[in-house]
Amino acid sequence: MTPKKADKIAVNVLYGLSGIIVLILASLLTYILVRGVPQFSIEFFTQPAKTFEVGGGIIIQLYNSFYLLLLTLLISTPVAMGAAIYLSVYAPQNSFTTFVRTAIEVLSSLPSIVVGLFGFLMFVVQFKLGFSILSGALALMIFNLPLLTRTIEDSLTAIPSSQREGGLALGLSKWETVTRIILPAAMPGIITGVILSAGRIFGEAAALIYTAGQSAPALDFTNWNPMSITSPLNIMRPAETLAVHIWKINSEGLMPDGPDVSAGASAVLILAVLSFNLLARYLGKKIQKKITSA
Repeated sequence: MTPKKADKIAVNVLYGLSGIIVLILASLLTYILVRGVPQFSIEFFTQPAKTFEVGGGIIIQLYNSFYLLLLTLLISTPVAMGAAIYLSVYAPQNSFTTFVRTAIEVLSSLPSIVVGLFGFLMFVVQFKLGFSILSGALALMIFNLPLLTRTIEDSLTAIPSSQREGGLALGLSKWETVTRIILPAAMPGIITGVILSAGRIFGEAAALIYTAGQSAPALDFTNWNPMSITSPLNIMRPAETLAVHIWKINSEGLMPDGPDVSAGASAVLILAVLSFNLLARYLGKKIQKKITSA
């Protein structure tokens, strides 16, 4: 067999494997959307769930998912940003930083159910926060922090050293170089990483079953007193998210139209995660174009 023919065969095999992956993904998305999109209606997005009646909606679970996502990002992003800046700029290359990076890699591969059990023992039981949005956000922070830290660190280290040296040559301090040169240049990658982690958080269920709870108490969207149990802003109330709602419907089987509601909720979840990924790509390219004037 000639090298040219062997190369052609290898390329065709790679194309075939890529096509199989695309076909599996397309089949999965098509199946979920074909079953779920017909369930969409105004009532489906505006009515609360009805456990023993037909026609339940997902408004409370959908709101809880976005609220928990926002709270988690507000907690984890500054921590991940600080850790990434330290590791990429200030940390010396020694055994300690090697150990920290190894620990981050190990934590990023932990199963979410383990993070949920840790969150239950630590936040729900030890800190006595109970099943609440705050407990769920803290558990998701632990779940999200390693990957987000690594993503931001990679974005910072990808900046050419010549830009760092140029800032120092102009008389800027190391901190000024970071805030005025490195961070703006790395912002497309940072924003992309944050949005992609948001999609990962939005679809998480296992860690929230043991921390945020499996109940969705009725919310009064006219009551914005954060101390009230019916207030949407209360972070100490239990909160069933969309992913947990799907798991609960299929595990309990109490809802008469459970399969239809589950299919619709799954389609919403898939579309939301897909939107996060497309938004990450769009914003990354937009900011990169603006910064580089390309």
